[in-house]
Amino acid sequence: MNSKSEQFMTLGAAKGWSEVGQSHPHESAILHVLGEAVYTDDIPEAQGTLHAALGLSAKAHARILSLNLEPVKAMPGVVAVYTYKDIPGTNDCGPIIHDDPILAEEKVEYVGQPVFIVVANTHDNARRAARKADIQYQELPAILTPEAARDAESFVVPPMRLTRGDAQAAFERSPHILKGKLHVGGQEQFYLEGQISYALPKEGKGMHIYCSTQHPTEMQHVVSHALHYPSHAVVVECRRMGGGFGGKESQSALWAACAAVSAVHLKRPVKLRADRDDDMMVTGKRHCFYYEYEIGYDNQGLITAAKVQMVTRAGFSADLSAPVATRAICHFDNTYYLSDVDIRAMAGKTNTQSNTAFRGFGGPQGAIAIEYIVDEIARNLGKDALDVRKLNFYGRNDEEGRNITQYGQKVVDNVIHELVAQLESETNYRSRREAIREFNATNPVLKKGLALTPVKFGIAFNVTHFNQAGALVHIYVDGSVLVNHGGTEMGQGINTKVCQVVAHELGIPLSSVRASATDTSKVANTSATAASTGADLNGKAAQDAAHTLRQRLVQFAAKSFGVTAEEVILANGTVFAGETVIPFADLVQKAYLARVQLWSDGFYATPGLSWDRETMSGNPFGYYAYGASVSEVIVDTLTGEWKLLKADCLYDAGNSLNPAIDVGQVEGAFMQGMGWLTTEELWWNQQGKLMTHAPSTYKIPGVSDCPEEFNVRLFKNRNPFDSIHRSKAVGEPPLLLPFSVFLAIRDAIASVGNYRINPPLRAPATGEAILDAVDAVRARA
Repeated sequence: MNSKSEQFMTLGAAKGWSEVGQSHPHESAILHVLGEAVYTDDIPEAQGTLHAALGLSAKAHARILSLNLEPVKAMPGVVAVYTYKDIPGTNDCGPIIHDDPILAEEKVEYVGQPVFIVVANTHDNARRAARKADIQYQELPAILTPEAARDAESFVVPPMRLTRGDAQAAFERSPHILKGKLHVGGQEQFYLEGQISYALPKEGKGMHIYCSTQHPTEMQHVVSHALHYPSHAVVVECRRMGGGFGGKESQSALWAACAAVSAVHLKRPVKLRADRDDDMMVTGKRHCFYYEYEIGYDNQGLITAAKVQMVTRAGFSADLSAPVATRAICHFDNTYYLSDVDIRAMAGKTNTQSNTAFRGFGGPQGAIAIEYIVDEIARNLGKDALDVRKLNFYGRNDEEGRNITQYGQKVVDNVIHELVAQLESETNYRSRREAIREFNATNPVLKKGLALTPVKFGIAFNVTHFNQAGALVHIYVDGSVLVNHGGTEMGQGINTKVCQVVAHELGIPLSSVRASATDTSKVANTSATAASTGADLNGKAAQDAAHTLRQRLVQFAAKSFGVTAEEVILANGTVFAGETVIPFADLVQKAYLARVQLWSDGFYATPGLSWDRETMSGNPFGYYAYGASVSEVIVDTLTGEWKLLKADCLYDAGNSLNPAIDVGQVEGAFMQGMGWLTTEELWWNQQGKLMTHAPSTYKIPGVSDCPEEFNVRLFKNRNPFDSIHRSKAVGEPPLLLPFSVFLAIRDAIASVGNYRINPPLRAPATGEAILDAVDAVRARA
């Protein structure tokens, strides 16, 4: 074959070349396996590094009458002790409302609230000393539950209400009325790497902080305010986190501020690393919800009216409770059209940890309620719940009237009908339902359950201005590329995806692109890596920067080789310019010598978003991600033990940027959501102390909890919204898939009463909760 033929074959292959849509491994996978990935605590400590710990409140609500820290100072290795009086600037770490002190002042508002900082020569010495303070309290009445907060009208933000149509009139026309209550517990983020910050003072009143955080810019703001420094004097850096799940969006600020305050006073590096017990005692969790609902429906199961009151345990400060409650309101519909609604949400102020972001951010808590309700409607009518779900689905894209959400956004990309139909067929749902009924009829103790549940999840931040991102892309003379963006890597693969986008845009192999640590001195004013927007926002910003560079190189190549720009192709590390074929690195070298700029910034702001907080209406989401799952369980009705036998998930990732990573995210989210709804129980005693503050008492799912058959597939779809390469987010929406596990357990319990009684099952469905529901069904039967 002559060289001309080879050239055309290579060109043809290059035209079909792509780095996106490929199942590349996580960019740090080998480092993770070898133990070489550097987390904040792995950074070699600078000379003179000291270690801090926090002294915590022992009371849920009390005035501090006296604070004797002399016993703390007398402990071995102690260098200094600081209280709120030693904070140079603002004593606040609240992300929205400034009601969250870094250190308590005259009053404490939950057991575990930080009161002082102790700095010592070792981590262990600091922790031991922190427990020696002599604090005298005057106890005050404490509010510990959402119901108590509602009854006392104790809220961190004003109650919210969204209405559409005339719910009261719709109830009067409804053939059936369903009323009920539901408790859904909270959830500890339980990231494998706990909260940690390492503060290093720099010259000229500068501060460099290595922090395990999802929001470096927020950490920069809090630290600069606490130190009374300008933002340009504070640099926050995060290479990676060992998990975040929302727990490091706002609540890493406390740890960053305490480390920074200590470092400023001592003029020495200070590391503050939380042990698991301290971490769980201090930090907030997923909000637990209490619901009271009233639903109207017809003889077929079509919902005609809906009224629900949702009360959350916000904790002692606002933190992110307002947007969490807003997202719960916006996801109460899940995949169902609700014509006449009255939805209320209250963020109850309680004397417990200030609850915060957690994967799903209120969306799961909103949607679980309507799924529980649909399940009840079906059982009341003697129908299969799947049939009632299908009946209530949003209309297809061309069905006017039944494709408008309760907050006024049009659902223009509804694929839930096709997705559920595919999953129903592939999993033999109907025949399995029959087989399970036959099994239960002949087994008085062991009962099987089956459920298929759908998901619709809006993608974007509730707060419109957070939907922006920046990136920097550098091409070096050897043809290698470095990308820096505002997103943070917490194991979800954002750096891998962003590197794929840049590699694809520049026409080079993924191996030629590297992502550097997130750094507030490189890309400023970033948003948190949250709301499932990380790859969407930062991928678009990086693509913008890379596109600028590509255009420069194409124009230079066209001029250099005497062809038009349209004749220049960059693909697979090769440049095709008419008759000329050269390596990408050679073109870069020529461009450098010709003084072509080889770096660029990029920016992206999601278009078409709007939200009116007063009317609770607008277009808060760029698009929706869809999914569905089928779960089969077996329950021991004598012990409350249960096991997930099989799970099938079908998830709409659009044109997936990286199918392997996306499938892994669905698998992880499914197990995490299952833990929230079944085993992860948070429990406070009557004095307001969290008693489940370690893995000995707080049970996250393990390997043995995974089903023997666990099938995850991606639904073939293309995002109609102009997202990055028409992909869809995969961070949060899959956490709603294990609704099917919870409702399958409920289905198994319902068989005890021959499927005629709705089991009053609370979440998490622990062994005790299951037995309580079994007993209730037996009593009514």
